[in-house]
Amino acid sequence: MGEDVARTEFTRADRQKYRAKVRRCLDVLARMLAESKFDFEKPMTGLEIEFNLIDEHNDPAMKNAEVLSAIADDDYQTELGQFNIEVNVAPRPLTSASAQELERELRASLNEAEKRSQGVGAHIVMIGILPTLRPQDLTVESLSANARYALLNEQIFAARGEDLHISIDGPERLSVYSDTIAPEAACTSVQLHLQVSPADYAANWNAAQSIAGVQLALGANSPFLFGKELWRETRIALFEQTTDTRPDELKAQGVRPRVWFGERWITSIFDQFEENVRYFPALLPICEDEDPVEVLDRGEAPSLSELRMHNGTIYRWNRPIYDVYRGKPHLRVENRVLPAGPTVVDILANAAFYYGLLRMLAEQDRPLWSRMSFAAAQDNFNEAARQGIDAQLYWPGLGEVPATELVLRRLLPMAHEGLERWGVDAAVRDRLLGVIEQRCISHVNGAEWQVRTFHRIDDEQQPLDRRDALREMLRRYVEHMHSNEPVHSWPLA
Repeated sequence: MGEDVARTEFTRADRQKYRAKVRRCLDVLARMLAESKFDFEKPMTGLEIEFNLIDEHNDPAMKNAEVLSAIADDDYQTELGQFNIEVNVAPRPLTSASAQELERELRASLNEAEKRSQGVGAHIVMIGILPTLRPQDLTVESLSANARYALLNEQIFAARGEDLHISIDGPERLSVYSDTIAPEAACTSVQLHLQVSPADYAANWNAAQSIAGVQLALGANSPFLFGKELWRETRIALFEQTTDTRPDELKAQGVRPRVWFGERWITSIFDQFEENVRYFPALLPICEDEDPVEVLDRGEAPSLSELRMHNGTIYRWNRPIYDVYRGKPHLRVENRVLPAGPTVVDILANAAFYYGLLRMLAEQDRPLWSRMSFAAAQDNFNEAARQGIDAQLYWPGLGEVPATELVLRRLLPMAHEGLERWGVDAAVRDRLLGVIEQRCISHVNGAEWQVRTFHRIDDEQQPLDRRDALREMLRRYVEHMHSNEPVHSWPLA
């Protein structure tokens, strides 16, 4: 998202050249897939976490440039809004006690980043949507100083031809207009990466799609936007709407959105890159000098820059990734479903559940997606975004069941076995999946804690202003976040 760009204006000739170059890249990818040119002998996992920055009043702090300068660590990077940063965790295998080591390293890194951020008057928060955000905090002036963000903003609105309408119905209703993509910056997420072979990509992507609703139900952490209580994972609706290049007329014609759940199970990673080229016009038509055919003919790995740039502007909730590391190309499934937070241990518990369950589902003799319609998976996703941990989800052989019951009775044992197949130590499996189990038993995830705590504060401290109640709720959230105790154990009073 934050990759630098060198161009700020595009001509019709630029777009024509880019289209031809993307298709050339696609042909090269097809050839590489046929010739098995990918590194996958030692599958690696990766993790990215996006953060919000707040000031001493628990309002957004537009200081990411100052914060990143103070942190002075290449693992931390800019994000869309000036109140956002992200950390990229070095890839590692999912074996033995690596999750335990990652937790220690990540906690130490975040503690140091928080300490340095305080020096410039900011604090780091892991939360899906900052509840104290106001519409006036999300203007074109709040975008980070990166040419790519300005270009995306310009190109999305050029395609739309009109302002964005953000309309979300939940316990309360939100209807606002925006003339910038800045409201997208309200969405902070966790991205889980899994390196896979070309032959295994489709099974892993299909498996990830089939459990996306379960992930959301367990991990929802975004119930408030602009002071209103909306979906338990409001981030889903907000992200879909703030990156939508379609005016109403194109929506009515069935033109596909750029934030996309998809429409079918797949048989190859090529399906998705080909769909990207066929369905979506370029937003950032920037061409590099590299000829991917010549590079491949030399026996080297082409960067496929244009194909990757195009893929980076199509926001599937589970996205295909082509990348080159130390001269070797590889493929990844990037899972973009989960919000940030509430704590490091909650994030790693969500990751353990995902990776364990994915391993089992991808290796089933009779795949889950052969017994479940794609529409049912999408319905689960939308239901979980709205209802969170109280969602009722469809599962083959069970029908419609509470998400917590599905996880406790059917999916947790599968996740345990999947992590065992990955070689994860028993003690690590038990601890992280135990967090998921207790979350289901208590019916408390990040979203539920926020909503219940806010309403208690609002009821008990009348006539406290609603915004002050949200600030107080966030203050308590941040206090518990630093304890790294999982959210199900946080006090609600």
